[in-house]
Amino acid sequence: MDLVSPSSGLLFWMTLVFLIVFFILRKWGFPVILKMSSDRKEYIDGSIRKAKEAHEKLANIQKESESILQEAREKQALILKEATTTRETIVSQAQDKAREEAARLVADAKIAIENEKQNALREIRNQMTELSINISEKILRDKLSSSDVQMDYINRLLDDVSSSNNQSN
Repeated sequence: MDLVSPSSGLLFWMTLVFLIVFFILRKWGFPVILKMSSDRKEYIDGSIRKAKEAHEKLANIQKESESILQEAREKQALILKEATTTRETIVSQAQDKAREEAARLVADAKIAIENEKQNALREIRNQMTELSINISEKILRDKLSSSDVQMDYINRLLDDVSSSNNQSN
């Protein structure tokens, strides 16, 4: 039963030891514990503050990245629009150039065809002239085979020329 009802000597020594331990803890232990607790609280508060700042920076970075992405999309749309316009202009110019070239080729072909046609007509006329001369020559040879016939023909021609001169005077 000593534990349930302690003796006064035990109670005295226990109180003395408690007071010594309390005094030692109060002098050197509690300030260290309080300082560590305070330091820990400041560290936690600083970490929370830094986390909030990081969260705000992250939110700002996300807003900036969305802004940059939107700007990039707008620039991309503008570049695509310019590329489309440029492509259409180039295609239109190429079509116009092709039309002009085709028209020039057609005109050159028409000129070449007309020249060939004129050359062919000249050639036909020359051949017809040669043929006519050859036929006339053969006819005249047949008709004027004798010298009497030739003299008669010359006299007739001279009469025709002299009568045409008289009529014009």
